[in-house]
Amino acid sequence: MPDDGGGLCGRPVEDAPFALCPAHVALVAEWSDTASGVTDLLPSACRACGSRLGVRYPSGWVCAACEWPVGAILDDGLPPPRVDVVYYLRFRDRIKIGTTASPRRRLARIWHDELLAFERGDRLVEHRRHEQFTASRRDRSEWFTTTPDLEAHIGRLSAGVVDPWALYARWLGEAAALRG
Repeated sequence: MPDDGGGLCGRPVEDAPFALCPAHVALVAEWSDTASGVTDLLPSACRACGSRLGVRYPSGWVCAACEWPVGAILDDGLPPPRVDVVYYLRFRDRIKIGTTASPRRRLARIWHDELLAFERGDRLVEHRRHEQFTASRRDRSEWFTTTPDLEAHIGRLSAGVVDPWALYARWLGEAAALRG
């Protein structure tokens, strides 16, 4: 890398995969941050989805979950966006497949060990899943015996998803953005 005068830098490179001194590595990192943004805590919770994680660009912040620009005005006269989800809960050796438009409230009322996944969908999607896994259904309830097919389906839904709640937050933000 050239120095300020146009000649070679000449500073020592310390055990780096590139021939860059620490000062030039810092310049490259700073340039990268302006192009890619820096993930950090938002100054306040996202108004669209409630997430606290954001990405800071030179032009401003966006929510990392739903990409809503921080400071953008939501139409407060509208009700909160509605996103129906099919949820998959594990309790001991059973899995519950249910649906709701208010997952935090609904899941708080159901005894479970783990939230496995969310799938965007309403009662029709829930009914299709109940039919799909009918062979492992317990009586006529929404509880199913864990089977390789059911676990594979949940694995596909949760592939690349670290936290199902972050995915739900993104869907809420998308719904809010679509309605303006």
